[in-house]
Amino acid sequence: MWKHTSESLWKENRESKMDAVADAVQDIIDLVKFEGDKALIDLGFRFDKVSLSSVAVSRDEIEEAYEQADPDLVDEIEAAAYNIQRFHEMQTPPDLWLKEVEPGVTLGVKSTPLERVGCYIPGGRAAYPSTALMCVVPAMVAGVSEVVACTPPPVNPLTLVALDVAGATEIYKAGGAQAIAAMALGTETICPVQKIVGPGNVYVTAAKMILSKVVDIDFPAGPSEIGVIADSSADPEYIALDMVAQAEHDPSSACLLVTDDPELPGEVWRAMEGMIEAAPRKDIMKKALENSGYIVADSMDLAVEVMNEVAPEHLSIQARDPLSVLSRVSNAGSIFIGPHTPVAAGDYASGTNHVLPTAGRSATRSGLNVAHFRKTSTVQMITEDGLRSMASTIAALARAEGLHAHAESVLRRVG
Repeated sequence: MWKHTSESLWKENRESKMDAVADAVQDIIDLVKFEGDKALIDLGFRFDKVSLSSVAVSRDEIEEAYEQADPDLVDEIEAAAYNIQRFHEMQTPPDLWLKEVEPGVTLGVKSTPLERVGCYIPGGRAAYPSTALMCVVPAMVAGVSEVVACTPPPVNPLTLVALDVAGATEIYKAGGAQAIAAMALGTETICPVQKIVGPGNVYVTAAKMILSKVVDIDFPAGPSEIGVIADSSADPEYIALDMVAQAEHDPSSACLLVTDDPELPGEVWRAMEGMIEAAPRKDIMKKALENSGYIVADSMDLAVEVMNEVAPEHLSIQARDPLSVLSRVSNAGSIFIGPHTPVAAGDYASGTNHVLPTAGRSATRSGLNVAHFRKTSTVQMITEDGLRSMASTIAALARAEGLHAHAESVLRRVG
């Protein structure tokens, strides 16, 4: 049976895994740095058991993927891509806005897309065409001109189709920490990118953190996790369904139930047991549940406080008054409200992004969005009269700081 836990034990368990692999990841980074494509090919054989002659995916391989893919699934990928595009277009800022805040003083912001970004698309235990859409579509919406994707070999045809539908401009057969190193440092085939986004296992996440010294990253997006806030009105079966769905991602995935109903954890567990035994990926689920648990709080107010401390990647709210609970939630990557809003909706088709900060980092980070692919410059345009209106303030502060040339640069302009 799953176990009673606490927010401190939960956070400690999620953070310790990355530290344990840091040295091995650094060795992989160094190998890619010095051996380039050869390291990617050698490591692809060592870790993925695939012999590669080249890491680049050709147009012929993409066309072959379309031939291998079920046409109905291709249609569904295109439908999901449309929903994701529509939602992210809602986030797109104007390229430039200006406002005259007082006579002669116009201020604004210029927003500019990055030129070249890298997207990591996991592979291994499962194909993730949905993640290909979640990473690449927002970059394209943001206006990025070169979108590079790396995914482990052998690349699933659906992943290739999704990357093509989303608009990736370059695709490479490279996975794990070595793919992150290749995009950050460059190889003979892969030119370095400005920023790397996308989820991955603990090795991928550790590589992103180490290489964040030389390339921008979105955030650590490691093994998937779900937190559920529930009261006695919640349906145990629906909670179990979402818990089991998260557990099938990876042995390092984790699930946490926080409730004020002491009977609910047992009811949820009984529902989960039957689902797990009937599941194709039950071995992975059982491992993931070793990282999982429940907390019984004295009240729903305390349950919310606990979950804000946990700051989960996915948060499901199953309560009589879910909007009241929502108003008190401050730390969560993506929030799912009510019995008919499964986490899988956000994973695939609602349009919100499923690339989210994990291990408590939603306390300070936002999920992947258009802003991750753009940068802003502040703009000011001031007339002589406008400058005169603030000249005394500028000069006084500049002289107080001992920066007299700053003061003169204003005063001489206004006489």
